[in-house]
Amino acid sequence: MESLQNLLRQLAEQRSLITATISGRRKPGQTEFEKIQIKPVALKNGLHYQFAFHYSNKVIHQNVPESSFEMELMKVFPEFRQGLLCTADADYQVLISKKLKVTILKKTPSRKSVDTLSHNRQKQYVLEEGTPVPFLVELGIMNAEGKVLTKKYDKFKQINRFLEMVQDVLPHLPSDRPLTIVDFGCGKSYLTFALYHYLSVQQQRKLNVVGLDLKADVIEHCGTLARNLQYQDLRFLVGDIADYDELSQVDMVVTLHACDTATDAALEKAIRWNASVILSVPCCQHELFNQVQSPVLEPLLSHGILKERFSALATDAIRAKLLDLMGYKTQLLEFIDMEHTPKNILIRAVKSTGGDKAALWREYTAFRDFLNASPYLERACRDLLPTGAES
Repeated sequence: MESLQNLLRQLAEQRSLITATISGRRKPGQTEFEKIQIKPVALKNGLHYQFAFHYSNKVIHQNVPESSFEMELMKVFPEFRQGLLCTADADYQVLISKKLKVTILKKTPSRKSVDTLSHNRQKQYVLEEGTPVPFLVELGIMNAEGKVLTKKYDKFKQINRFLEMVQDVLPHLPSDRPLTIVDFGCGKSYLTFALYHYLSVQQQRKLNVVGLDLKADVIEHCGTLARNLQYQDLRFLVGDIADYDELSQVDMVVTLHACDTATDAALEKAIRWNASVILSVPCCQHELFNQVQSPVLEPLLSHGILKERFSALATDAIRAKLLDLMGYKTQLLEFIDMEHTPKNILIRAVKSTGGDKAALWREYTAFRDFLNASPYLERACRDLLPTGAES
């Protein structure tokens, strides 16, 4: 195996690997991966190698640091009979006998010399094109070969954008027990299925996921799809956000395009559950449109379209500040919308030790009073706000 180790070290030192495939498992089993595909990827914290472990019914990805590339490959190579390592200069076919004798054949390169890392930096997705993902196939976003359908590419990008945000909050979720997640106003549930697939299939987490929506026909369709996909810990229920009281503890709350104060009702539920993570894309913020008054802002408020947009932004600013007041660290992020509307702000909040509550309250009330606003979320959570919130 020394010759193989030397080759891997050479490829790592030269950073010349374009792609690799290891296949032909010696003792195949139902619970074991059948092949591994590897490629270099440029991540925020430097060069990594993405290992795609192909099982009979799923693919699990793992990003391996550059420093561990040689060691990780040497661990798994003896379990397989062959491998193909492609560089711009040559292809290396690796054959391993039963007695672990290694033969390396150097062949004409099959891959062009491209800026692989630059390409991956631009096209790195959580769910990759070219690898069939069962729920994407069922939803008509991918075909059976893993090719994303042209008309569905925006949805494919939106799903991946959402999962990138989920990736970022993983360290804030409990790691020592199953996760309970509620998706309020789940609709057709593209992102609900994506969240379940990412956490259950790719991250191998135990889950209890509930999707809630008012539309019975949509919920019935989603439930059928979940059963077809054998997503046993994903349930869909018909119900109103404000009335939902099935659970006493929830780790993550997702709410996408819940209309007007339905978003606030979902945020209140999340806060009272003490959820570790909240992901919310608001929609149709009408409440402040009918409340906001300010002589100073009259040049803006006198124009309906400007007042509507300003009211929406002010509503999200108020929600973010109230979440900060109630123990969260909150960010407002740009979110690629599936329906191509300007409603593309995502509120991402994670539990935090918080800052100076008195200072936050003064800042919040000054803004609220300037707009002459009486927000739903503040009224609903009055008992959870700092002392003095009643005044």
